[in-house]
Amino acid sequence: MRTPNFLTRHSLSAALRLLAVAVTLSVSVAHADDYADVSRLMRAGQYAEALTKVDQSLASKPRDPQMRFFKGVIQTETGKTNDAIATFTKITEDYPELPEPYNNMAVLYAGQSQFDKARAALEMAIRTNPSYATAHENLGDVYARLASQAYSKALQLDGGNAAVPPKLALIRTLFSAESKTQTKPAAAPVSSPATTLPAPPPAAKPTPAAAPTAVVPAAPAAPAAPAAPAAAAGTEKEVENAVRQWAQAWSEKDMSGYLNSYGQNFDPPGKQARKAWEEDRRARIVGKSRISVKLSDIAIAVHGAKATARFKQDYSADSLNISSRKTLELAKAGDRWVIVKESTGG
Repeated sequence: MRTPNFLTRHSLSAALRLLAVAVTLSVSVAHADDYADVSRLMRAGQYAEALTKVDQSLASKPRDPQMRFFKGVIQTETGKTNDAIATFTKITEDYPELPEPYNNMAVLYAGQSQFDKARAALEMAIRTNPSYATAHENLGDVYARLASQAYSKALQLDGGNAAVPPKLALIRTLFSAESKTQTKPAAAPVSSPATTLPAPPPAAKPTPAAAPTAVVPAAPAAPAAPAAPAAAAGTEKEVENAVRQWAQAWSEKDMSGYLNSYGQNFDPPGKQARKAWEEDRRARIVGKSRISVKLSDIAIAVHGAKATARFKQDYSADSLNISSRKTLELAKAGDRWVIVKESTGG
């Protein structure tokens, strides 16, 4: 049985939306069934029954981060904010490598208008996983709230400063537009990896470069036209092979093969220098006694000399097992496809 992947969204105000995501851990079939039962009860709004089952499970496995995460979500949904903060804080102490509990702490702090604490929690999430896209987006929302507070205070202290009102109005307009378009998010975890969808991105403004390219039909006598799909399929297979070789090198702790999977123009997450990123990756990979990286649901899109690969990644290292969605952007370098950018959660 596949261990379920959970996604929970909390709408704390019309101006600020923060996403709470539970980690997915590979466990025994019996324990996976416990997770599914708790998820079902939570989706049905039966929080008392769900909490009872969580407490029963934690009695025998008190360090189980998934069940503890469930407990924090239940405490959040039942209005026990301080208890939930304490639960997520303890998870970060025991599992500092997991960014999601930091993100959930930010959700709760933001709901209390404690934006400095929310900022600190999100910065820790990003430090733990620089490619955690959700935390970056949430941090932007928190910074906007902090800016609104700062501009309001500046206006109180110096009402004659003509530069402040336009800035404050701009931020308030942003919040107002968001409140008009947002929909009520689901309040319970989604129990299937295949149906766990991120928030749709805002529609991009059309630009001449992004305009659709007109397709000129081939002349009736051109027999080579049907060969294009086969060529595209072959290119997609090349990209997929490059991605799988990257995962295999990672699993085998083959640092030469792993680092060679990244192009010279690779953009390290978190604005790290390339050398610092390589040293960090080497420390994280070589220090593990075992690593397993398995990919599934791979979707490849090729556009000329560029490609995008989206997939589900099951990562296991020592006692830690995490499932997540991942996106790799690749470019053609000679006869190879190399990674130029990677992100988690997309």
